[in-house]
Amino acid sequence: MSALAPTLEAYFTDRLIGQRRASPNTVASYRDAWRLLLRFAQTRTGKEPSQLDIADLDASVVAAFLEDLETERHNSVRTRNARLAAIRSFFRYAAYRHPEHGGLIARVLDIPTKRTERKDVTYLVADEIEALLDAPDRETWCGRRDHTLLKVAVQTGLRVSELTGLRNSDVELGTGAHVRCRGKGRKERSTPLDKETIQTLRVWMAERAGEAGDCLFPTRANSSLTRSAVGCLFAKHTTTARQHCPSLRAKNPTPHTLRHTCAMELLRSGVDVSCGRE
Repeated sequence: MSALAPTLEAYFTDRLIGQRRASPNTVASYRDAWRLLLRFAQTRTGKEPSQLDIADLDASVVAAFLEDLETERHNSVRTRNARLAAIRSFFRYAAYRHPEHGGLIARVLDIPTKRTERKDVTYLVADEIEALLDAPDRETWCGRRDHTLLKVAVQTGLRVSELTGLRNSDVELGTGAHVRCRGKGRKERSTPLDKETIQTLRVWMAERAGEAGDCLFPTRANSSLTRSAVGCLFAKHTTTARQHCPSLRAKNPTPHTLRHTCAMELLRSGVDVSCGRE
């Protein structure tokens, strides 16, 4: 057996999960990065992933992989840098277990991240928010779910992963109405709800029903929505909203735009958002 397979297994089970207690999202991100790298190395060497050794993943292979991400898979520089971070993390771990590969590991760790330009922060104004919230067809079950999800996103500024992770038990609609979530960095937080969002959620939850541990915004099969599913429904409703709100045609919003929109709404209301930064 090569040194790579047991070291990679130990890295995920012992290092990431056991010692660092990395979040499921971090583990999944690093897993995907290594899955892509192993597939790329297999194509270059003709070896099965289980047969690859650390020596097969030298700096030239890793650099070629990163270039392939941008040219062939059309990944952004940010995604390229995120994949590199996952690779570096493993090689730092491997350096102590396999000092015989110290030179190779040092050269991989020396691969620099790429600079990337910061894009202007996009957010929606009142007319655009209204058009987006009106876009779902509330005569249908999916339309009512999407309307409620978008309403909660605009009002709370939750990330997509936080929205899809919400359970029925995370919503409190009584005195001091709020939603609870565990966000980035495992930070627990509660976000208050306004009267309109409370009413929207009350109607949706009465229809949604289910157990306390069931996801708040399920699919038709009663499973949690994925990030890609939220992206698709957001794109669909944005297209509909553009027909009624011309200013949206000049923007290219994403689900994360609603997080910026929430922050801008708080700023306009005189709230100091710096006190709640994560």
